[in-house]
Amino acid sequence: MKKLIFTNFNFPAALRFMETDVMAVIGPQSSVVAHTILHVANELQTPFLSFAATDPTLSSLQFPYFLRTTQSDLHQMTAIAELVDHYNWKDVIVIFIDDDYGRNGLSSLDDALSSRRCRVSYKAGVPPGDITRSDIMDILVKVALMESRVIVLHAYPHVGSVVFDVAHYLGMMDEGYVWIATDWLSSVLDSSPPHFSEAITASTQGVLVLRQHTPDSEKKREFLTRWNKLTKGSLGVSTYALYAYDTVWLLAHAIDSFINQGGVISFSNDSSLLNSLQESNLNLEAMSIFDGGPLLMKNILESDFVGLTGPVKFTPEKSLVFPSYEIVNIIGTGLHRVGYWSNYSGLSVMAPEILYSQGPPNRSSANQLLNGVVWPGETTRAPRGWVFPNNGKQLKIGVPRRVSYREFVSQVSGANTSKGFCIDVFTSAVNLLPYAVPYQFVPFGNGVENPSYDELVKLITTGYFDGVVGDIAIVTNRTKVVDFTQPYAASGLVVVAPVKKLNTGAWAFLRPFSRQMWGVSAAFFVFIGIVVWTLEHRTNDEFRGPPKQQLITILWFSLSTLFFAHRETTVSTLGRLVLIIWLFVVLIINSSYTASLTSILTVQQLYSPIKGIETLREGNDPIGFQVGSFAEHYLREGIGIPQSRLVPLGGPEAYAEALQLGPEKGGVAAVVDERPYIELFLASQCKFRIIGQEFTKSGWGFAFPRDSPLAIDLSTAILTLSENGDLQRIHDKWLTMSTCSSDNTELESDRLHLKSFWGLYLLCGIACFIALLIYVFQIFHRFRHAATEDYSPDGGPSGGGSRSKRLQTLLSLIDEKEDLSKRDRKRRKIEKENDLEMDSKRSHSQVCSSENNSFNLRS
Repeated sequence: MKKLIFTNFNFPAALRFMETDVMAVIGPQSSVVAHTILHVANELQTPFLSFAATDPTLSSLQFPYFLRTTQSDLHQMTAIAELVDHYNWKDVIVIFIDDDYGRNGLSSLDDALSSRRCRVSYKAGVPPGDITRSDIMDILVKVALMESRVIVLHAYPHVGSVVFDVAHYLGMMDEGYVWIATDWLSSVLDSSPPHFSEAITASTQGVLVLRQHTPDSEKKREFLTRWNKLTKGSLGVSTYALYAYDTVWLLAHAIDSFINQGGVISFSNDSSLLNSLQESNLNLEAMSIFDGGPLLMKNILESDFVGLTGPVKFTPEKSLVFPSYEIVNIIGTGLHRVGYWSNYSGLSVMAPEILYSQGPPNRSSANQLLNGVVWPGETTRAPRGWVFPNNGKQLKIGVPRRVSYREFVSQVSGANTSKGFCIDVFTSAVNLLPYAVPYQFVPFGNGVENPSYDELVKLITTGYFDGVVGDIAIVTNRTKVVDFTQPYAASGLVVVAPVKKLNTGAWAFLRPFSRQMWGVSAAFFVFIGIVVWTLEHRTNDEFRGPPKQQLITILWFSLSTLFFAHRETTVSTLGRLVLIIWLFVVLIINSSYTASLTSILTVQQLYSPIKGIETLREGNDPIGFQVGSFAEHYLREGIGIPQSRLVPLGGPEAYAEALQLGPEKGGVAAVVDERPYIELFLASQCKFRIIGQEFTKSGWGFAFPRDSPLAIDLSTAILTLSENGDLQRIHDKWLTMSTCSSDNTELESDRLHLKSFWGLYLLCGIACFIALLIYVFQIFHRFRHAATEDYSPDGGPSGGGSRSKRLQTLLSLIDEKEDLSKRDRKRRKIEKENDLEMDSKRSHSQVCSSENNSFNLRS
């Protein structure tokens, strides 16, 4: 049996070690070598334990006899992605070694960034093998011309040190840059002699470095003490060295368990391997299969002990438990820890092993914390992470070439620039940015009609435009493909239609209520009179008399309640209840009528047969919209108006002409457009008005590519313009309204309809129904009592008992006046009994008092 420890052998060198009987291998240290040698390991059933092959694609499914005894780069790249997201950076440049190790690490980083809406904007591959300083300089010059200033370096130590040296020479370690190095740099600094570390840190000031986290323990401290005594402090220990130490002990424990379990160390030849590779020049006949490989691998995976790196235990996916990294900052000549990352709790300032014992983790953004960082250029303020490319290229800003409403956007004659309200807002916002923005306006459109704004926005996604400035409405289908700034103008679709003035006329008093409202109100007045008469007829003399007099009383009483002038007094409890509720209803109706009539008689009224967007949707008249506006899409897709009813119009002149003609003469019934356009249109057109309410809510903003940092910075600048009043001053400069739009007239408000009062009528109706139901119950109770008295003691009817007589009895009970004398006598009898009882109690109390006094005198 032999045990081999690989260093950095190539494939043929590795195979030479496999020619002897090998029970297990600690290695390889290279991910590139691992991708080839592990295929042989699968055939020979020889466990390979690597403490340095971090390539995430080296999976246990493909290589069942491979076990990684360190952390996978999958976790390291996730930590970098969360670090990038923590500082709100969106674009990252990756400089990587162009082999399996570098490419697969880059792929993992790209996936991790994409899940957080970040991306790798530029990939700079460094060829493996011999590379000169000049080659590195060519790569970094291209990187310096990019927009992103966040650079991740994933390479081998000898390449990475040259990259930092050249970057320092080119001034790429100054303020504004962010450098993140994977754990290769921390391993070099931890294990190198002091003088060598100082040479590296001189060119890496402010760099963030990841280092695999190993918990502090007494065993670890004792080991480091022994190591320092052995090397006299001339050589440090990296985390990879600690993992190598634990790997040796892991294999030793597994072999010990293998032997204790009766495992036999035996080897056999693999004929299938020899036949498949018989034409090869390699000495494969010397290789043998380890018969105890499956049992040894099982013992390795079941190992569970605490080593120098912490718990040595494997998950079902054959990965070490509790992956975590330290995030350190190179300051001066040392590494300063700024926080930790673990797949359990994310970013934190507390060690992961402490968080494991505190229950479920809180992964909210407020709990993802790091300590302060000194960035390149010796600044403590987190860099923005991007600049405009330093390649002399200006941003191409698309501007709509409008034909109408040129106050918002228009082209300056004879010059390659634009002007207008939207342009002034954009230039003012750009001037507030803390950095220069080189840009040029590029007009879009044929100059004959307004361009399609949807097509204009789509050109951002194709890369033709770097942004779009203008009266661009922020709507759903556009936000799916681009990012908008904070709205700088409120907008929304409104309906504008012709109106005519209404004269009050002799019948103006009928206009406050609709016909349905008048009819229901009149019916309820009569109904309430009948209900009150029914409830009061038996007990109230004012509601009795000849039929003609009673009919007049019903009508008079019900109508007089309109003015609270009824003279009849209600006696019954049910009648009073109904009357109180009805008077409340009358009060509300009276007040509403008075307010509406006052408005009609004192304010000049305008009338339009169109009441809003609902009227247009239910009708069949043509509707106008502005060419290029999103109103067409909304009317067709959002509301369902057929395309045949939609009429494109070019501008305010076309609006006025089409509205004046009307649908009968080839015009339109109304125009639907955004409020800013309509307000400018109505400033000079007094014959039209906005009908109804604004039925969509949106705004105008500037469009940029998805995740563009310029959109965020411009949003802040627009808010500043709004707060300091500059936005309003720009608005007044370009969009000052004339006095026409402030004419002292208003549109006729909708008449008062039954739908506004049905709740009151329902309440009153329920009260009447309950009162009548109680009244009928009382009548039938008396009727049953009267019918019982009419029967003789022998069970036969005393007076014939016919149905007609019962009906006559019922009608007489309804019509006869209730005798209140019996009720009064009974009430007086009860009061007299109560008075006698009170006198008796008072006499008894006096007797007791006299006896007490006598007793006291005797005493």
